[in-house]
Amino acid sequence: MVAARNDASMTRENRIEAKAAGILYVVATPIGNPADVTLRALETLREADLIICEDTRRTGMLLSAHQIKVPMLSNFEHNEARRLPEIMSKLESGARLALVTDAGTPGISDPGFRLVRAAREAGIEVNAVPGACAAIAALSIAGLPTDRFTFEGFLPAREAARIKALEVLRTEPRTMVFYEAPRRLREALADMAQILGGRREAAVVREITKTHEETIRATLSDLAEHFRKQDALGEITIVVEGASELERVASHQSGVTVQALVEAGMSIKDASTVIARLTGASRREIYQQAIRNRSETE
Repeated sequence: MVAARNDASMTRENRIEAKAAGILYVVATPIGNPADVTLRALETLREADLIICEDTRRTGMLLSAHQIKVPMLSNFEHNEARRLPEIMSKLESGARLALVTDAGTPGISDPGFRLVRAAREAGIEVNAVPGACAAIAALSIAGLPTDRFTFEGFLPAREAARIKALEVLRTEPRTMVFYEAPRRLREALADMAQILGGRREAAVVREITKTHEETIRATLSDLAEHFRKQDALGEITIVVEGASELERVASHQSGVTVQALVEAGMSIKDASTVIARLTGASRREIYQQAIRNRSETE
């Protein structure tokens, strides 16, 4: 909303100057099935002066398949800051640039955000050429509420940081969408079941739009058990049901009850065990919430 207001408030002279400068096109590309590329995306790539891409080899295959011969410039996580001045100079000189990543929509857990922000701040016109996005595609077929959702991207690789991130989301009421690497799927699902609750409905969508696309929908406990026994391959998106009103209330009340038992002389550990037996909730979850509550009040 802020960006829209800033654009609207530009003077006529600034708008003319921005139009005279270059244009940055943010172009979505297929996430697996090459037939998912749009006609507009192909037209934009053909007419670009330069294509900014994550991996010139991957993008080169797409261009070759459609007989597109346009120069490419790599722009990935480790050189993005260094490339920015060079790319901005081209835009300010009037070049029409197309930004793509290896697959999907640029900037969605992929490079692109810094360039788009810099272009906006410089008054460069930025246009979207929409298309495939794994998060939205998986959400659309997961069978979970789609009216409100939150995209969480990749969870931290380290266990302690991952658990901390999930604890923040424990009472999130919206459907949650995650990306995950195959080698970490087993641990991620086990932590989700433990912290978010094993009875939560979820879906693991693997290799979406590709030949071996697979969607497994079950509770987090069942999914964790399934992938404990079976390795996962390919690109993975996880869609998880949000917390119910009852879960949010129970989470709050369990913390209050633990506090009351502690004030009566119990240890936090013993109080958490008692509440877990009474409510059926995770003792670990109750204990960790009690520790957080105590830290906030100290």
